[in-house]
Amino acid sequence: MPREKGGTEMLFATELVGASAYDSQEHFVGRVREFFVEPAEQPNRISHFLISRGRFQPLVARYDQVAKVAAGRIDLNVSERALDAYRPNEAWLAVQKDLMDQQIIDTEGRKVVRVNDVDLTIIRTNQHVELRIAQVDVGLPGAMRRLLQGIAPPALVRKLQGKLPQRSIRWEFVNLIEPDPLRRVKLRITHEKLEDLHPADLAEMMEELSAAERQGIIASLDEETAAKVLAELDERLTTQIVEKLDPEKAADILEEMAPDAAADLLADLPKETSEELLEEMPNLEAEEVRELLSYDPSTAGGMMNTQFAYVSEASSRDEVLGWLRKQDFNLEQLDTMVLVDAHAQFSGTVPVARMLLAAPEQLMSDLKTEPLVSITPDASEKDVFELFDKYNLRMLTVIDEEKRPIGTVTVDDVVSRLVNA
Repeated sequence: MPREKGGTEMLFATELVGASAYDSQEHFVGRVREFFVEPAEQPNRISHFLISRGRFQPLVARYDQVAKVAAGRIDLNVSERALDAYRPNEAWLAVQKDLMDQQIIDTEGRKVVRVNDVDLTIIRTNQHVELRIAQVDVGLPGAMRRLLQGIAPPALVRKLQGKLPQRSIRWEFVNLIEPDPLRRVKLRITHEKLEDLHPADLAEMMEELSAAERQGIIASLDEETAAKVLAELDERLTTQIVEKLDPEKAADILEEMAPDAAADLLADLPKETSEELLEEMPNLEAEEVRELLSYDPSTAGGMMNTQFAYVSEASSRDEVLGWLRKQDFNLEQLDTMVLVDAHAQFSGTVPVARMLLAAPEQLMSDLKTEPLVSITPDASEKDVFELFDKYNLRMLTVIDEEKRPIGTVTVDDVVSRLVNA
Protein backbone atom coordinates (compact mmCIF):
# COMPACT_ATOMS: atom_id res chain seq x y z
CA MET A 1 0.00 0.00 0.00
CA PRO A 2 1.18 3.56 -0.61
CA ARG A 3 2.33 5.36 2.51
CA GLU A 4 0.01 7.81 4.27
CA LYS A 5 1.00 11.39 5.12
CA GLY A 6 -1.50 13.49 7.01
CA GLY A 7 -4.39 11.47 5.49
CA THR A 8 -3.00 11.81 1.95
CA GLU A 9 -1.85 8.76 0.03
CA MET A 10 1.73 9.14 -1.13
CA LEU A 11 4.03 7.17 -3.42
CA PHE A 12 7.75 7.52 -4.09
CA ALA A 13 8.99 7.75 -7.66
CA THR A 14 11.45 4.95 -6.87
CA GLU A 15 8.48 2.70 -6.03
CA LEU A 16 6.95 3.40 -9.43
CA VAL A 17 10.02 2.76 -11.58
CA GLY A 18 9.89 -0.85 -12.77
CA ALA A 19 6.31 -1.29 -11.59
CA SER A 20 4.27 -3.96 -13.41
CA ALA A 21 1.46 -2.56 -15.56
CA TYR A 22 -1.77 -4.51 -16.24
CA ASP A 23 -4.58 -3.55 -18.59
CA SER A 24 -8.34 -3.65 -17.88
CA GLN A 25 -8.44 -7.40 -18.75
CA GLU A 26 -5.64 -8.11 -16.22
CA HIS A 27 -3.17 -8.77 -19.06
CA PHE A 28 0.47 -7.92 -18.34
CA VAL A 29 1.40 -4.93 -20.50
CA GLY A 30 4.98 -4.32 -19.36
CA ARG A 31 6.95 -2.37 -16.80
CA VAL A 32 7.00 1.35 -16.14
CA ARG A 33 10.35 2.67 -17.34
CA GLU A 34 9.70 6.40 -17.18
CA PHE A 35 6.92 8.87 -16.43
CA PHE A 36 6.49 12.44 -17.52
CA VAL A 37 5.12 15.83 -16.57
CA GLU A 38 3.71 18.13 -19.26
CA PRO A 39 4.35 21.55 -17.68
CA ALA A 40 2.38 23.48 -20.28
CA GLU A 41 -0.77 21.56 -19.28
CA GLN A 42 -0.28 20.97 -15.55
CA PRO A 43 3.05 21.77 -13.84
CA ASN A 44 2.97 18.95 -11.26
CA ARG A 45 0.76 16.20 -12.73
CA ILE A 46 2.25 12.95 -14.04
CA SER A 47 0.75 13.09 -17.52
CA HIS A 48 2.17 9.97 -19.24
CA PHE A 49 3.72 6.62 -18.31
CA LEU A 50 6.24 4.87 -20.56
CA ILE A 51 5.62 1.09 -20.49
CA SER A 52 7.90 -1.43 -22.21
CA ARG A 53 8.03 -5.20 -22.51
CA GLY A 54 10.89 -7.12 -24.10
CA ARG A 55 11.35 -6.30 -27.79
CA PHE A 56 7.84 -4.94 -28.25
CA GLN A 57 7.27 -1.32 -29.22
CA PRO A 58 7.17 0.77 -26.01
CA LEU A 59 3.70 2.09 -25.19
CA VAL A 60 2.52 5.20 -23.40
CA ALA A 61 -0.46 5.46 -21.04
CA ARG A 62 -2.10 8.80 -20.33
CA TYR A 63 -2.90 9.84 -16.77
CA ASP A 64 -6.64 9.30 -17.37
CA GLN A 65 -5.99 5.69 -18.44
CA VAL A 66 -4.72 4.70 -14.98
CA ALA A 67 -7.29 3.08 -12.67
CA LYS A 68 -5.10 2.15 -9.68
CA VAL A 69 -1.54 2.72 -8.60
CA ALA A 70 0.56 1.24 -5.80
CA ALA A 71 4.18 0.48 -5.07
CA GLY A 72 5.34 -1.93 -7.77
CA ARG A 73 2.06 -2.02 -9.74
CA ILE A 74 -0.30 0.10 -11.83
CA ASP A 75 -3.65 -0.99 -13.27
CA LEU A 76 -5.08 0.58 -16.39
CA ASN A 77 -8.76 1.20 -17.16
CA VAL A 78 -8.30 0.41 -20.87
CA SER A 79 -7.03 -2.54 -22.89
CA GLU A 80 -3.48 -2.67 -24.17
CA ARG A 81 -4.72 -1.95 -27.70
CA ALA A 82 -6.02 1.46 -26.57
CA LEU A 83 -2.51 2.61 -25.68
CA ASP A 84 -0.46 4.72 -28.10
CA ALA A 85 3.03 3.84 -29.27
CA TYR A 86 5.64 5.92 -27.46
CA ARG A 87 7.16 8.82 -29.37
CA PRO A 88 9.68 11.13 -27.67
CA ASN A 89 8.24 14.57 -26.91
CA GLU A 90 10.55 17.41 -25.89
CA ALA A 91 7.65 19.24 -24.26
CA TRP A 92 7.55 16.54 -21.57
CA LEU A 93 9.68 16.57 -18.44
CA ALA A 94 10.99 13.05 -17.74
CA VAL A 95 10.99 12.47 -13.97
CA GLN A 96 13.84 9.94 -13.98
CA LYS A 97 15.99 11.55 -16.65
CA ASP A 98 15.37 15.22 -15.90
CA LEU A 99 14.88 15.13 -12.12
CA MET A 100 16.51 12.13 -10.45
CA ASP A 101 20.13 12.85 -9.48
CA GLN A 102 19.89 16.29 -11.09
CA GLN A 103 20.93 19.52 -9.42
CA ILE A 104 18.09 21.94 -8.75
CA ILE A 105 17.81 25.31 -7.09
CA ASP A 106 15.87 25.44 -3.85
CA THR A 107 14.48 28.95 -4.33
CA GLU A 108 13.17 29.14 -0.75
CA GLY A 109 16.40 27.97 0.87
CA ARG A 110 18.57 29.77 -1.74
CA LYS A 111 20.87 26.82 -2.36
CA VAL A 112 21.72 24.16 -4.91
CA VAL A 113 20.72 20.60 -4.00
CA ARG A 114 20.60 17.19 -5.66
CA VAL A 115 17.36 15.24 -6.12
CA ASN A 116 17.40 11.73 -4.63
CA ASP A 117 13.70 10.90 -5.03
CA VAL A 118 10.33 12.46 -5.80
CA ASP A 119 7.25 12.28 -3.56
CA LEU A 120 3.98 11.77 -5.44
CA THR A 121 0.48 12.42 -4.10
CA ILE A 122 -2.27 10.01 -5.22
CA ILE A 123 -5.52 11.77 -6.19
CA ARG A 124 -8.54 9.54 -6.84
CA THR A 125 -11.41 10.45 -9.17
CA ASN A 126 -14.44 8.42 -10.29
CA GLN A 127 -12.77 7.02 -13.39
CA HIS A 128 -9.02 7.14 -12.75
CA VAL A 129 -6.23 8.16 -10.38
CA GLU A 130 -3.73 10.95 -10.83
CA LEU A 131 -0.24 11.35 -9.46
CA ARG A 132 0.95 14.85 -8.56
CA ILE A 133 4.50 15.82 -7.63
CA ALA A 134 4.31 17.06 -4.04
CA GLN A 135 7.97 17.52 -3.16
CA VAL A 136 11.47 16.40 -4.02
CA ASP A 137 13.56 14.42 -1.55
CA VAL A 138 17.09 15.78 -1.13
CA GLY A 139 17.96 13.89 2.07
CA LEU A 140 19.19 10.49 3.23
CA PRO A 141 15.84 8.63 2.93
CA GLY A 142 15.72 9.30 -0.81
CA ALA A 143 19.36 8.28 -1.23
CA MET A 144 18.68 5.03 0.64
CA ARG A 145 15.63 4.26 -1.51
CA ARG A 146 17.73 4.74 -4.64
CA LEU A 147 20.39 2.41 -3.24
CA LEU A 148 17.87 -0.33 -2.35
CA GLN A 149 15.67 0.15 -5.43
CA GLY A 150 14.82 -3.28 -6.85
CA ILE A 151 16.81 -5.04 -4.10
CA ALA A 152 14.62 -4.83 -0.98
CA PRO A 153 10.78 -4.95 -0.80
CA PRO A 154 9.11 -1.51 -0.63
CA ALA A 155 7.61 -2.28 2.80
CA LEU A 156 11.08 -2.95 4.26
CA VAL A 157 12.53 0.17 2.63
CA ARG A 158 9.76 2.33 4.11
CA LYS A 159 10.42 0.86 7.54
CA LEU A 160 14.15 1.57 7.33
CA GLN A 161 13.73 5.12 6.05
CA GLY A 162 11.63 6.09 9.06
CA LYS A 163 14.77 6.13 11.17
CA LEU A 164 16.53 8.67 8.93
CA PRO A 165 16.20 12.48 9.08
CA GLN A 166 13.83 13.83 6.42
CA ARG A 167 14.91 16.60 4.05
CA SER A 168 12.62 17.63 1.22
CA ILE A 169 11.53 20.69 -0.76
CA ARG A 170 7.99 21.42 -1.86
CA TRP A 171 7.63 21.34 -5.63
CA GLU A 172 6.56 25.00 -5.85
CA PHE A 173 9.92 26.03 -4.34
CA VAL A 174 11.93 24.11 -6.94
CA ASN A 175 13.53 25.64 -9.99
CA LEU A 176 14.98 23.27 -12.54
CA ILE A 177 18.42 23.97 -13.92
CA GLU A 178 18.04 23.33 -17.64
CA PRO A 179 21.27 23.80 -19.65
CA ASP A 180 19.53 23.68 -23.04
CA PRO A 181 17.67 26.97 -23.70
CA LEU A 182 15.62 25.45 -26.55
CA ARG A 183 14.38 22.65 -24.33
CA ARG A 184 13.56 25.11 -21.57
CA VAL A 185 11.36 27.09 -23.93
CA LYS A 186 9.55 23.94 -25.02
CA LEU A 187 8.99 22.90 -21.43
CA ARG A 188 7.69 26.37 -20.59
CA ILE A 189 9.17 26.06 -17.12
CA THR A 190 8.97 29.50 -15.55
CA HIS A 191 12.09 31.08 -14.12
CA GLU A 192 10.20 33.84 -12.30
CA LYS A 193 11.28 32.35 -8.97
CA LEU A 194 14.92 32.69 -10.01
CA GLU A 195 14.36 36.33 -10.88
CA ASP A 196 12.92 36.88 -7.39
CA LEU A 197 16.19 35.80 -5.77
CA HIS A 198 18.73 38.44 -4.83
CA PRO A 199 21.36 38.61 -7.61
CA ALA A 200 24.15 37.94 -5.10
CA ASP A 201 22.39 34.75 -3.88
CA LEU A 202 21.80 33.52 -7.42
CA ALA A 203 25.40 34.30 -8.41
CA GLU A 204 26.70 32.36 -5.39
CA MET A 205 24.58 29.34 -6.31
CA MET A 206 25.64 29.48 -9.93
CA GLU A 207 29.27 29.15 -8.90
CA GLU A 208 28.45 25.62 -7.69
CA LEU A 209 27.06 24.60 -11.09
CA SER A 210 28.62 23.39 -14.31
CA ALA A 211 29.42 25.78 -17.16
CA ALA A 212 26.44 24.50 -19.17
CA GLU A 213 24.07 24.99 -16.22
CA ARG A 214 25.33 28.53 -15.60
CA GLN A 215 24.87 29.28 -19.27
CA GLY A 216 21.33 27.92 -19.20
CA ILE A 217 20.32 30.06 -16.22
CA ILE A 218 21.69 33.31 -17.67
CA ALA A 219 20.02 32.60 -21.01
CA SER A 220 16.69 32.09 -19.22
CA LEU A 221 16.72 35.34 -17.24
CA ASP A 222 15.50 38.70 -18.49
CA GLU A 223 18.30 41.08 -19.47
CA GLU A 224 17.99 43.31 -16.39
CA THR A 225 18.21 40.39 -13.95
CA ALA A 226 21.02 38.75 -15.94
CA ALA A 227 22.98 42.01 -15.81
CA LYS A 228 22.66 42.18 -12.01
CA VAL A 229 23.72 38.55 -11.61
CA LEU A 230 26.75 38.92 -13.90
CA ALA A 231 27.83 41.96 -11.88
CA GLU A 232 27.95 39.71 -8.79
CA LEU A 233 29.76 36.76 -10.37
CA ASP A 234 33.47 36.08 -10.32
CA GLU A 235 35.09 37.91 -13.27
CA ARG A 236 36.46 34.67 -14.74
CA LEU A 237 33.02 33.05 -14.81
CA THR A 238 31.40 36.20 -16.19
CA THR A 239 33.83 36.26 -19.09
CA GLN A 240 33.17 32.59 -19.88
CA ILE A 241 29.41 33.11 -19.88
CA VAL A 242 29.37 36.23 -22.05
CA GLU A 243 31.74 34.71 -24.61
CA LYS A 244 29.31 31.84 -25.20
CA LEU A 245 26.15 33.96 -25.37
CA ASP A 246 24.55 35.00 -28.61
CA PRO A 247 26.09 38.44 -29.38
CA GLU A 248 22.67 40.13 -29.54
CA LYS A 249 21.63 38.68 -26.15
CA ALA A 250 25.01 39.59 -24.64
CA ALA A 251 24.73 43.17 -25.93
CA ASP A 252 21.22 43.49 -24.48
CA ILE A 253 22.57 42.40 -21.09
CA LEU A 254 25.51 44.81 -21.30
CA GLU A 255 23.10 47.62 -22.10
CA GLU A 256 21.33 46.96 -18.77
CA MET A 257 24.59 47.05 -16.80
CA ALA A 258 26.08 50.18 -15.30
CA PRO A 259 28.65 51.54 -17.80
CA ASP A 260 31.58 50.89 -15.44
CA ALA A 261 30.51 47.26 -14.91
CA ALA A 262 30.04 46.76 -18.67
CA ALA A 263 33.48 48.27 -19.31
CA ASP A 264 35.11 46.00 -16.72
CA LEU A 265 33.50 42.97 -18.34
CA LEU A 266 34.46 43.94 -21.89
CA ALA A 267 38.04 44.68 -20.79
CA ASP A 268 38.43 41.02 -19.84
CA LEU A 269 37.17 39.74 -23.22
CA PRO A 270 39.27 39.26 -26.36
CA LYS A 271 39.39 42.59 -28.27
CA GLU A 272 37.57 41.08 -31.27
CA THR A 273 34.69 39.86 -29.07
CA SER A 274 34.57 43.14 -27.17
CA GLU A 275 34.29 45.15 -30.39
CA GLU A 276 31.59 42.85 -31.74
CA LEU A 277 29.47 43.41 -28.63
CA LEU A 278 30.02 47.16 -28.69
CA GLU A 279 28.80 47.21 -32.30
CA GLU A 280 25.61 45.45 -31.17
CA MET A 281 24.94 48.01 -28.42
CA PRO A 282 23.06 51.30 -29.02
CA ASN A 283 25.44 54.13 -29.99
CA LEU A 284 25.01 56.23 -26.84
CA GLU A 285 25.61 53.32 -24.42
CA ALA A 286 28.50 52.04 -26.55
CA GLU A 287 30.19 55.45 -26.51
CA GLU A 288 29.93 55.65 -22.71
CA VAL A 289 31.54 52.25 -22.35
CA ARG A 290 34.24 53.04 -24.92
CA GLU A 291 35.13 56.18 -22.97
CA LEU A 292 35.54 54.17 -19.78
CA LEU A 293 37.63 51.56 -21.57
CA SER A 294 40.10 54.30 -22.49
CA TYR A 295 41.03 54.71 -18.81
CA ASP A 296 43.49 52.55 -16.94
CA PRO A 297 41.40 50.13 -14.79
CA SER A 298 43.51 51.02 -11.73
CA THR A 299 42.60 54.72 -11.88
CA ALA A 300 39.58 56.71 -10.72
CA GLY A 301 38.45 56.91 -14.37
CA GLY A 302 38.59 53.13 -14.62
CA MET A 303 36.50 52.78 -11.46
CA MET A 304 33.89 55.48 -12.08
CA ASN A 305 30.32 55.13 -13.29
CA THR A 306 29.20 57.76 -15.82
CA GLN A 307 25.52 57.34 -14.89
CA PHE A 308 24.85 59.59 -11.90
CA ALA A 309 22.33 62.20 -10.78
CA TYR A 310 23.41 65.84 -11.00
CA VAL A 311 21.32 69.02 -10.65
CA SER A 312 21.81 72.76 -10.43
CA GLU A 313 22.73 74.08 -7.00
CA ALA A 314 20.13 76.82 -7.59
CA SER A 315 17.29 74.26 -7.70
CA SER A 316 14.87 73.90 -4.83
CA ARG A 317 14.30 70.66 -2.99
CA ASP A 318 10.82 70.29 -4.55
CA GLU A 319 12.10 70.98 -8.08
CA VAL A 320 14.71 68.24 -7.70
CA LEU A 321 12.18 65.71 -6.38
CA GLY A 322 9.84 66.48 -9.27
CA TRP A 323 12.69 65.95 -11.73
CA LEU A 324 13.79 62.70 -10.06
CA ARG A 325 10.30 61.22 -10.37
CA LYS A 326 10.57 61.49 -14.16
CA GLN A 327 14.01 59.85 -14.36
CA ASP A 328 14.99 56.20 -14.65
CA PHE A 329 17.57 55.96 -11.90
CA ASN A 330 18.22 52.84 -9.84
CA LEU A 331 16.62 54.08 -6.64
CA GLU A 332 18.37 51.45 -4.52
CA GLN A 333 21.72 53.01 -5.45
CA LEU A 334 20.64 56.66 -5.49
CA ASP A 335 22.39 57.85 -2.36
CA THR A 336 23.85 61.25 -3.19
CA MET A 337 23.06 64.12 -5.58
CA VAL A 338 25.91 65.91 -7.40
CA LEU A 339 25.59 69.69 -7.71
CA VAL A 340 26.83 71.97 -10.49
CA ASP A 341 27.00 75.77 -10.57
CA ALA A 342 26.01 78.20 -13.30
CA HIS A 343 29.18 77.28 -15.24
CA ALA A 344 28.40 73.52 -15.08
CA GLN A 345 31.32 73.05 -12.71
CA PHE A 346 31.20 70.71 -9.74
CA SER A 347 30.07 72.60 -6.66
CA GLY A 348 29.21 69.95 -4.07
CA THR A 349 27.09 66.97 -3.08
CA VAL A 350 23.87 66.50 -1.14
CA PRO A 351 22.90 63.22 0.56
CA VAL A 352 19.41 62.17 -0.56
CA ALA A 353 18.35 61.66 3.07
CA ARG A 354 19.23 65.28 3.91
CA MET A 355 17.37 66.52 0.85
CA LEU A 356 14.21 64.59 1.77
CA LEU A 357 14.13 66.12 5.24
CA ALA A 358 14.58 69.68 3.96
CA ALA A 359 11.79 72.19 3.46
CA PRO A 360 10.16 72.19 -0.02
CA GLU A 361 11.59 75.61 -0.98
CA GLN A 362 15.10 74.94 0.39
CA LEU A 363 17.84 75.48 -2.20
CA MET A 364 20.25 72.62 -2.91
CA SER A 365 23.20 74.98 -2.38
CA ASP A 366 22.13 75.31 1.27
CA LEU A 367 22.14 71.54 1.77
CA LYS A 368 25.54 70.57 0.36
CA THR A 369 28.09 68.86 2.55
CA GLU A 370 31.58 70.07 3.44
CA PRO A 371 34.36 69.85 2.51
CA LEU A 372 34.20 69.89 -1.28
CA VAL A 373 35.93 66.65 -2.28
CA SER A 374 36.59 65.46 -5.84
CA ILE A 375 39.21 63.62 -7.85
CA THR A 376 40.53 63.56 -11.43
CA PRO A 377 40.12 60.48 -13.66
CA ASP A 378 43.88 59.83 -13.86
CA ALA A 379 44.25 59.60 -10.06
CA SER A 380 45.30 56.17 -8.79
CA GLU A 381 42.92 53.81 -7.04
CA LYS A 382 45.13 54.23 -3.96
CA ASP A 383 44.24 57.94 -3.94
CA VAL A 384 40.56 57.00 -4.24
CA PHE A 385 40.78 54.61 -1.28
CA GLU A 386 42.53 57.22 0.86
CA LEU A 387 39.85 59.85 0.20
CA PHE A 388 37.05 57.41 1.06
CA ASP A 389 38.82 56.51 4.28
CA LYS A 390 39.78 60.09 5.25
CA TYR A 391 36.33 61.64 4.76
CA ASN A 392 34.19 58.53 5.36
CA LEU A 393 32.64 58.97 1.92
CA ARG A 394 29.78 57.06 0.33
CA MET A 395 30.43 58.59 -3.09
CA LEU A 396 33.31 60.47 -4.71
CA THR A 397 32.83 62.76 -7.71
CA VAL A 398 35.27 62.54 -10.63
CA ILE A 399 35.88 65.81 -12.49
CA ASP A 400 37.61 66.72 -15.77
CA GLU A 401 40.19 69.48 -16.42
CA GLU A 402 37.43 72.12 -16.47
CA LYS A 403 36.10 70.90 -13.10
CA ARG A 404 32.94 69.46 -14.64
CA PRO A 405 31.62 66.20 -13.10
CA ILE A 406 32.07 63.26 -15.47
CA GLY A 407 31.42 60.31 -13.16
CA THR A 408 31.24 59.01 -9.61
CA VAL A 409 32.92 56.26 -7.61
CA THR A 410 30.67 54.69 -4.97
CA VAL A 411 31.55 52.85 -1.80
CA ASP A 412 30.34 49.65 -3.53
CA ASP A 413 32.98 50.16 -6.23
CA VAL A 414 35.67 50.57 -3.58
CA VAL A 415 34.59 47.48 -1.64
CA SER A 416 34.46 45.36 -4.82
CA ARG A 417 37.92 46.53 -5.86
CA LEU A 418 39.38 45.79 -2.42
CA VAL A 419 37.74 42.35 -2.22
CA ASN A 420 39.00 41.35 -5.68
CA ALA A 421 42.46 42.83 -5.19
